[in-house]
Amino acid sequence: MLAPIQHSVLERFLRYVQIDTQSNPFSQTFPTTEKQKDLARILAQELQDLGISDAHMDEHGYVYATIPATVDKPVPVICFCSHMDTSPDSSGTDVKPLIHHNYDGRDLVLPDDPNVVIRLQDHPNLGEQMGNDIVTASGLTLLGADNKAGVAEIMDAAQYFMQHPEIPHGTIKILFTPDEEVGRGVEKVDLQKLGANFGYTIDGERRGSFEDETFSADAATLIIEGVSAHPGFAKGKMESAVKIVCDIIAKLPKDRLTPEAVDGRDGFIHPVTVEGLAEKAAVHFIIRDFTDEKLAEHEAFLKNVVEEVMQNYPHSRYELRIHEQYRNMKKVLDQHPQVSANALEAIRRAGLEPIHSSIRGGTDGSRLSFMGLPCPNIFAGEHAFHSKQEWVSVQDMQKAVETIVHLAMIWAE
Repeated sequence: MLAPIQHSVLERFLRYVQIDTQSNPFSQTFPTTEKQKDLARILAQELQDLGISDAHMDEHGYVYATIPATVDKPVPVICFCSHMDTSPDSSGTDVKPLIHHNYDGRDLVLPDDPNVVIRLQDHPNLGEQMGNDIVTASGLTLLGADNKAGVAEIMDAAQYFMQHPEIPHGTIKILFTPDEEVGRGVEKVDLQKLGANFGYTIDGERRGSFEDETFSADAATLIIEGVSAHPGFAKGKMESAVKIVCDIIAKLPKDRLTPEAVDGRDGFIHPVTVEGLAEKAAVHFIIRDFTDEKLAEHEAFLKNVVEEVMQNYPHSRYELRIHEQYRNMKKVLDQHPQVSANALEAIRRAGLEPIHSSIRGGTDGSRLSFMGLPCPNIFAGEHAFHSKQEWVSVQDMQKAVETIVHLAMIWAE
């Protein structure tokens, strides 16, 4: 029987989201923004204050900490991981979190921009939140529940473990990462120092959800070298790289292979940024699917589109660079069924019915799994992430904390 958890998760979450930790996809530094370390330093100090003596931030902005085992028998070392950065897709500066108590299905009109309205009809998971307390931003920024909800939940669980040494568990590792939102979250992680056998990211959406499958993901950069000329004397000479890029994007399907037209297990080719001049232009794509074979098909399709368009511009050249980002974690996790089985049981013991699903995206766990740390994903309660309509339920965060505690105990049984 668990001792009651005196939750600090809301208080922590409200503090953490007010610290600007946006990452920057165009930065070449690591972390991509120094301000991510502002939160990392706070977390390391708070862990120290809980009595976790080895808690620290390293030179790359990672936070590592160890909660000692309370059992004598050999138990696999498990790690709980969340990322500190927030998405660059919407502002994360001057976040003002608001608590909407006792939600009853009403529209949540965000006061700093009344045009931003969170409606039940647009967010059907709100239907599970009647009577609960919903946290949003004020309308000008994202909230940062992705993934500061997970950070706060792990911190709340850490406090519980340190205050209740009678709770049986093995050695627990804590890892907070920067730059997950720009695909670089585990680029500098030291797994030898971490010393865990298995891990769990706390970075999922709906209450009770568990995910052991992600997209496989590549990035593609297309560079076009056109032919520039003075526009007043360009007839028969100019081949504008900007227009070539536009022709290529326009030729991509609009009813398939594009994020706004697919769901379920269908992948896509998505242009995310375009830049350039008449002489030279570039477009950056992300390419996603659940199998490596489908990923290769999408890349071949993109190349065929490019070559077909380029036939209309005989004096121009192109270069298409493909870069691997992450792979579907299920290939690894299927080899370690106990990792998923224990997580599903922990969700049940927290009083929830598990929702076992796949992620149309990726987590730090995608790459960690292939680096030798099998690492599925557990719900954090975050919704509508990367947008000003982002929201989280206080009660869902509390259930995530309970799940973490039960999971550590199950591994020690």
